[in-house]
Amino acid sequence: MGEMEDERNSQASQLFENFVQASTCKGTLQAFGVLCRQLELDPADHQGFYSSLKAAVTSWKAKALWTKLDKRASHKEYKKGQACTDTRCLIIGSGPCGLRTAIEMALLGAKVVVIEKRDTFSRNNVLHLWPFTIHDLRNLGAKKFYGKFCAGAIDHISKCIRQLQLILLKVSLIVGVEVHVNVEFLSLLEPSEEQGSDGLGWRAEIRPAGHPISDYEFDVLIGADGRRSTLDGFRRKEFRGKLAIAITANFVNRNTTAEAKVEEISGVAFIFNQKFFLELKEETGIDLENIVYYKDNTHYFVMTAKKQSLLDKGVIIHDYIETERLLHSDNVNQEALLSYAREAADFGTNYQLPSLDYAINHYGQPDVAMFDFTCMYASENAALIREKSSRQLLVALVGDSLLEPFWPMGTGCARGFLAAFDTAWMVQGWAQGKEPLEILSERESIYRLLPQTTAENIMKNFEQYTIDPATRYPNLNSSCVRPHQVRHLYINGEQSSCSVERGGPTRRSVNITRRESEVRPSRLLLWCQKQTQGYRGVDVTDLTTSWKSGLALCALIHRQRPDLIDFDSLNEADCARNNQLAFEVAERAFGIQPLITGKEMAAVQEPDKLVMVLYLSKFYEMFRNSSLPAPGKLLLSSLQGALTAGEGLEQKENKVRSMATQLLAKFEENAPSCANVRREFAPGVGGSDICHFCKKRVYVMERLSAEGYFFHRECFRCDVCNTTLRLGGHVFDCDQNKFYCKLHFSQRKASHRHRKKEIHGGGVSSVDGSDGYSATGSLRSQPSGTLSSLLRKSLQWPLHVGRSLTGTPRWLARRMHGAAQAVGVHLRERQEDYAFFYELLSLGVPLLFMLQEIAWQMGLEGSTQIIA
Repeated sequence: MGEMEDERNSQASQLFENFVQASTCKGTLQAFGVLCRQLELDPADHQGFYSSLKAAVTSWKAKALWTKLDKRASHKEYKKGQACTDTRCLIIGSGPCGLRTAIEMALLGAKVVVIEKRDTFSRNNVLHLWPFTIHDLRNLGAKKFYGKFCAGAIDHISKCIRQLQLILLKVSLIVGVEVHVNVEFLSLLEPSEEQGSDGLGWRAEIRPAGHPISDYEFDVLIGADGRRSTLDGFRRKEFRGKLAIAITANFVNRNTTAEAKVEEISGVAFIFNQKFFLELKEETGIDLENIVYYKDNTHYFVMTAKKQSLLDKGVIIHDYIETERLLHSDNVNQEALLSYAREAADFGTNYQLPSLDYAINHYGQPDVAMFDFTCMYASENAALIREKSSRQLLVALVGDSLLEPFWPMGTGCARGFLAAFDTAWMVQGWAQGKEPLEILSERESIYRLLPQTTAENIMKNFEQYTIDPATRYPNLNSSCVRPHQVRHLYINGEQSSCSVERGGPTRRSVNITRRESEVRPSRLLLWCQKQTQGYRGVDVTDLTTSWKSGLALCALIHRQRPDLIDFDSLNEADCARNNQLAFEVAERAFGIQPLITGKEMAAVQEPDKLVMVLYLSKFYEMFRNSSLPAPGKLLLSSLQGALTAGEGLEQKENKVRSMATQLLAKFEENAPSCANVRREFAPGVGGSDICHFCKKRVYVMERLSAEGYFFHRECFRCDVCNTTLRLGGHVFDCDQNKFYCKLHFSQRKASHRHRKKEIHGGGVSSVDGSDGYSATGSLRSQPSGTLSSLLRKSLQWPLHVGRSLTGTPRWLARRMHGAAQAVGVHLRERQEDYAFFYELLSLGVPLLFMLQEIAWQMGLEGSTQIIA
């Protein structure tokens, strides 16, 4: 009897070891199936499966894993696996964040099903991990599945997403998660009205249609299928930075002694090692912003390349303004790209790697890629609730679907895991009977913290981390979003859901966040109806669809100034032309600047209500008393009104939010300029101007500013050689209003000896004290003083703004000091200097983004790398 028991234990241990050592997704699922059949375990018993497996497999190696998982399962928030026993959850996508969410849901006691449209984990890229993610994965037994987990000098995991997915897949299966591959989510199926409470509930339409999971009913749906999320109800906003082109390359690691001796590069930026990058450019012609090298199963390199370098080396064939067209596969010479990445890798490792043969990706091609991370997307909301036939469904996003990562900071996995915990906390509250609006308002409050989260500003006691956000986020305010502000996220068919029904990206960027108008929408609608009454083809019944044709906008302008628009000549069918005409006339005549273009207005099915309220309220404020304020005072008066109107807490938040919205636009307005440069009026929020070079419209989101002029990033070129200029690396001729590279400026200097100019260390100074030329290549010319005082002076901000908060976290103080030094500004040790920015941060304006824009406006070359 004892021998038979020993044999069974030995067999169980071997089967479990085969499962642990499986190296592919399909291999893992097959080994798991064999394990369950041989040990007579039922994976459908999601609540009892882990206990049964633990009793069946008793080897010392398995026991070490059980100890770790038991410790995690002992958190009080799980209530011994009984917190969500009646909850059924479907998760779309088996990426790291989707699987991490599945594990948490299973520990809460929920029935969890994960569907994945692929059956392979194939991404080679090495993943950078924050300290807390390493701690979290170790506590899940990562080293039991992969012994080399974070064994190197730099915190990373080999094979990146592939290896991490395998670890999390195995843990998910162990805790009772049901995983199906080759299953694609198509759409959400509503319960039929006539079915009643006993009929079928919420289900998913999937491919293949006959798969058993098509009958699975669930009350929680979580999207973890990446930035192209298939779930409706989650509009996305855009975060835009200056053009950044990344190249990733994986080379075969033969694990030789010579390869083992090569040191990794945790991240080198131009500003910190200019000699390295200058030598790289001189020797190879490759011009990089930064480079990273990690070594494990592959030699993994990531670099940010400058566009001109890629053009010079023939990697990019034609120089297009549109980024998508610039980096399209048709415009990329693949052989030149392979050579470019190999040369950079060779130089970066001092030619110590004996051979650089590309690893092969899942397409059977050399594993090298070039992509743009200029723009990142984030969902406007983290969750919503749908109700149909008395059945409620909680819908949420995690991972890249919720917040696209910022590659240079390695935020993807870290923020993805935090979002997974936050989502699990929300589901736990949902299962415990919290009110829907209370659930949503708390989730959205916590979500506001996520874009600001860094490795430095989260709790440092990782051992105390649970799904409770209070254990992870310092200074947590889980009620900053109030229930009445999330009513539109509770969709039960009784109210219009248009504000959340449209998926996909929107044009709005973080620096033109919508604010509530100071005029009530009902009053604004009534005023617009009176102003447009009697016009042909105009019937204003709302603040959205009634304005799509553009006739109502033209009528609004015509009522005030009939000389500006020939209304009778307008064609009602030409929506784009009508809207563009209205936008341009309003901007030219009244200083009311557009938030979108006429084409964009015509393309949307229904204009955004809050954007329309913001835009139309400008007309209301200007014309309601039949008096026209000076255009140049519009922005200032709106700032002053925001500071003085209303004393309630909610009103105060809205006003400060509007100030944050106008921060960058105001900086551009006050950019240093020559004495002979003058502007007629200040640009408004989200507005546009004319590019100094191409004379075409340039919007706030895509423009740069130097010497008092606005221009497209791509248009900023030397007047002589047409080479793209960099802020801080240009020279400006005030007499002729022309920009030059420093080389051709020096040539012009030789032919204009009467100007008596001298070049000093990248900047330009005048011997005779004249100011005919200016250059911004030296940090020595930057102002001193506190950064917040510079902001207040530029924005004409009252001194009391920002002083309401005390005890600003020290992480912010450190970040502000470092950033201020990087832009040549001395920041004195005063709490109010930090509080000013902290108040903006609390409202969702990313510190990194603010400082980058400020640095660009000050003309500081390389400041992006410093701040990042």
